[in-house]
Amino acid sequence: MRNRAVRSDKYSLTPEQADAFGAELDAIRERVIADLGERDTTYIRKVIKAQRTLEVGGRALLFGGIFPPFWLAGTAMLGIAKILDNMEIGHNIMHGQYDWTGDPALSSKTFEWDNACPSDQWRHSHNYMHHTYTNIVDMDRDIGYGVLRMSEDQRWSPYYLGNPVYAFLLMVLFQYGVALHEVETERIRAGEISVADKRDILRGIWQKTKKQTLKDYVAFPLLAGPFAPWVFAGNMTANLMRNVWSYMIIFCGHFPEGTQEFSIEETKSESRGQWYFRQLLGSANLTGGKWFHILSGNLSFQIEHHLFPDIPAHRHAEISVEVREICERYGLPYNTGPLPKQFATVVRKILRLALPDRKPTSRNDEMPHAA
Repeated sequence: MRNRAVRSDKYSLTPEQADAFGAELDAIRERVIADLGERDTTYIRKVIKAQRTLEVGGRALLFGGIFPPFWLAGTAMLGIAKILDNMEIGHNIMHGQYDWTGDPALSSKTFEWDNACPSDQWRHSHNYMHHTYTNIVDMDRDIGYGVLRMSEDQRWSPYYLGNPVYAFLLMVLFQYGVALHEVETERIRAGEISVADKRDILRGIWQKTKKQTLKDYVAFPLLAGPFAPWVFAGNMTANLMRNVWSYMIIFCGHFPEGTQEFSIEETKSESRGQWYFRQLLGSANLTGGKWFHILSGNLSFQIEHHLFPDIPAHRHAEISVEVREICERYGLPYNTGPLPKQFATVVRKILRLALPDRKPTSRNDEMPHAA
């Protein structure tokens, strides 16, 4: 692919342009990495402190949940705490964004989050598989999470008539959908592997899920005594808040109108610049204010996150200005929009891909590679 142009459905770069594009993005990354310091550690520790305060306060208020204002406030606080733990803290720490600090509490290798998915499994399925093979059909398991059809390059079958139902269930049970990533359910359905082949993976998921279930639905309700039903309901609602929010942010960063998927053949022998090109075309941003970005884990800057997954996410807002300017100079898209608009296009895609393709799909403008 070194001597041929990098092309997608609508956009292209010559090999020389791809190299120059990559060099400009590498320069941004190197500059930010060199600038990391107290500003970054202060930020993440403040977020961790806020998350813990919200969790403790929320759980305390739920103990008086028989009074509606207490239940509503406690549930909201606990739900926000769970969102922060998963999105801005857990996701970003486990990406290694703070490994440079040497602080064990910020280590990607030892951090464990409030989620049914074991962190060691997530680091493989997300950090390695997803971020290496972003939007490559049959390689990136984030495309459909093993249950959905999210690309026309996925062969249609009658099973996908249930696409809207599967999508809804994945949304409300999202932490369990993430947990099942490493099980590779689509390969089990296809007969490529058996459930027995995933025995160790399933054991890890069971241990983590059991711990989370006992914490939220047994231990804390029992501690509340006669107020157990209100604590149980509050914990369930907080988990639902976290699941729905995470699903919306993540799907709007990967699957709204304008994002593209790729085949394995299209992406062989990629250069660094060509890898950046694929990350850009497979991602979309969300517009919003400061707290929206924090609660999204700054995945509202999904483009920058895919380009620079190991840079502290709170830096993505400032980086985005440069990235957008570079894209404009190279004639490349910078997909961004408000959450309602982007999510509406995701829903339309889920509904459309539930049905058979109107005509056979083909890629006339593939990203070719060297023989």
